[in-house]
Amino acid sequence: MTNQRDLPAYHAMPSVTALDALASRSSGLETGEYTRRLAEHGPNRLPEPPKRSPILRFLSHFNNVLIYVLIASAAVTAALQHWVDTGVILAVVIVNAVIGYIQEGRAEQAMDAIRGMLAPRSAVLRDGRRISVDASDLVPGDIVLVEAGDRVPADLRLIEARGLKAEEAILTGESVPVDKGTAPVTEDAALGDRSSMLFSGTLVAAGAGRGVVAATAADTQIGRISGMLGRVETLTTPLVAQMDRFARWLTVFILIVAASLLIYGYFVGHLPFADLFMAVARRENGLPTGYGPARSPQIAQRVAITGSQVSTVVLHNHTA
Repeated sequence: MTNQRDLPAYHAMPSVTALDALASRSSGLETGEYTRRLAEHGPNRLPEPPKRSPILRFLSHFNNVLIYVLIASAAVTAALQHWVDTGVILAVVIVNAVIGYIQEGRAEQAMDAIRGMLAPRSAVLRDGRRISVDASDLVPGDIVLVEAGDRVPADLRLIEARGLKAEEAILTGESVPVDKGTAPVTEDAALGDRSSMLFSGTLVAAGAGRGVVAATAADTQIGRISGMLGRVETLTTPLVAQMDRFARWLTVFILIVAASLLIYGYFVGHLPFADLFMAVARRENGLPTGYGPARSPQIAQRVAITGSQVSTVVLHNHTA
């Protein structure tokens, strides 16, 4: 299962209550019950989001109205054989796409790094016997045994701890190992203060213990982080949304004004079309091409300056 669920606050329950809530016991699950739960919950693996090919990821960063304007400008300047202007415009467009591609690639690399932190094997009690299994075979209710040097294979509610310490830097940023025990903590305790829990992907720094699996796969804390990385979205605040609408409408307005001035200069002023177009095209280089990956309050200012430059240059050419 890949959907994240709201789980009970096992860290706030006494260990016996947590065992009861997970329908488990200290000697572990029976084989038949394990098989049923594996079919219900699925393997203990982080879900992998569908990946696009590198080419499609790169091309997606050209899907922007401002990029369309610049590509059209580059095409016309190329038709007029103004190669320097064409090269500059295309260079800006390509650099913008490369930056967006790199940013998206870093998110995918972070997800791969998270998967590399998961334990490959785990010691578990089944039918009262200690066995070693693939970590992907763990299910909620399994009893897992851990000792110093082990990578925690799932989120565990501790039921036994002997001098247990864990390094949780990957989740909390705390570089010093934290003490772990079986005593419950408050329900609203921060992640780093949940001393009755061991979390998937963290490292047992000292001691030994056993715990009941409380969450697997996408339901673990590290699974939730992986899920957030898999849904890379542009941060949208009310200010950014308002600037988005303003910049788009202003860009459309500038293009309409520029087209009107081109028509006026050509048919009324009888000026060469190539000169008129180049006067406008050079100013289109000021459009906010990095608008997609790097939205900022300076965008509106740049677009407004562009509009005034277009109008000034075309009118100057007409009066000359």
